Amino acid sequence: MKTGTPINFLARLLIDYLVLLLAFLCIYHYIFGLRSVFFSLFNLLLFSISITSWTIIGMSVHLYEEFRTRSFAYEFIAILKTTLLHTCFFTFLFFYCFKHYPYPRTFTLLHALLIFTGITVIKFIVKQSLLRLRSNGYNIKNVLIIGTGDTGMKFYNTITSNDHFGYRCIGFIDEQTNPYLNGQYLGKISDLSRILEDHEIDDVIVALPETQNTEMEKIIIASEKEAKRVRIIADCHRFCTSTASMNLFGTFPLLTIRTSPLDDPAKQRFKRIFELCLTTILFITVFWWLFPFIGLLIKLSSPGPILFKQERQGLNNKKITCYKFRSMISNSATINTNGQYLQATLNDSRVTPTGRFLRKTNLDELPQFFNVLMGDMALVGPRPHPIPLHQESKNTIQNYMLRHVVKPGITGWAQVNGYRGETKIEGQMQKRVDFDLWYIENYSIWLDCQIIFQTLMNMIKGDKNAY
Repeated sequence: MKTGTPINFLARLLIDYLVLLLAFLCIYHYIFGLRSVFFSLFNLLLFSISITSWTIIGMSVHLYEEFRTRSFAYEFIAILKTTLLHTCFFTFLFFYCFKHYPYPRTFTLLHALLIFTGITVIKFIVKQSLLRLRSNGYNIKNVLIIGTGDTGMKFYNTITSNDHFGYRCIGFIDEQTNPYLNGQYLGKISDLSRILEDHEIDDVIVALPETQNTEMEKIIIASEKEAKRVRIIADCHRFCTSTASMNLFGTFPLLTIRTSPLDDPAKQRFKRIFELCLTTILFITVFWWLFPFIGLLIKLSSPGPILFKQERQGLNNKKITCYKFRSMISNSATINTNGQYLQATLNDSRVTPTGRFLRKTNLDELPQFFNVLMGDMALVGPRPHPIPLHQESKNTIQNYMLRHVVKPGITGWAQVNGYRGETKIEGQMQKRVDFDLWYIENYSIWLDCQIIFQTLMNMIKGDKNAY
């Protein structure tokens, strides 16, 4: 976990402690009034436990990482996680471990709200202040780039076009110069020690191709001899995404070019438990009477089975049987004369009157809750496609198969953003896949809750793309 310099880390901690103290004081005096004595042994114990738990939780959820090159959204999520865990810990500790907890429940709730608001506002102000300072040339890190090839120049263009990152290039080192360096060429790799002595440099950025890796040991030895931090740009950087991560496998650094929060088994289990609990509640309260009612409507609308079963591709591209309420005339054609899959279209003659209502309100998808119980699907995830459409798309849509690194869902980020139903217009399927990949790379339980809520709203008002 990277927390920046010790001074920077300590300053951020002290600011947070001050916010915790002010929040405690404000809520205490709001509830008990100014006459009450705050600095009692019990209150000092509470505050000590508060800052200790905040520090441990904050470091665990990476609240004190270096956010120099990231948007405030990353820091905001870390603040939210820390506040929630801190509040849960406080609530459990004082309501179950202390026999005589003198404060009402509103104390804990108001305290958590004030902490979250205060920490968020302070960190946002600090973030904006640092951005302004960096734009004016303050709080800057000086870097030396080793390598004048394509990688080195792209890194240089990145830091020069993003002043808020707070990096300044002192110059370049390579065995040969580059006409685009504008006088910033400082010498060869053999001159590194002299250059580090002559210039004020914080980090050495190595941007050499693999063919020049024989020079790497010399660069590292010379840089660390001058107490400079060495950062190496992997030669495979062009394949990496914004979610790339590095882990140690023994002594070998392994670079994963695309990661997801759902790579974590703990998050997978939590998502599974959440969906099982919600599905069970729905079966107990709603589905036990709704399913028979919908089944009766389908039977009265047209002859044939109540459920429609179709093979689709699931997790790791394994086939699953997906269940839906039948919304079309039984034994309707699904493949045209050219062998292409026939997607449902506006005013499709195959759709029954009851089926039209079911599709418009997404009620036809409800039997897929059985798939959730069986573990084939999730409540939220990329929508599984019929096998013929899947085969068409995997060969024509960029990154299409990456949707299958997680379980397919009853609803998804693409669907609540309008990308559901027919995809005959060029680019629609690619957009759907892009939204699915964004969900996979940015998964959180809060995002799942948001998608479920938006799906419910679409069911109530009707989806214009559902037909």
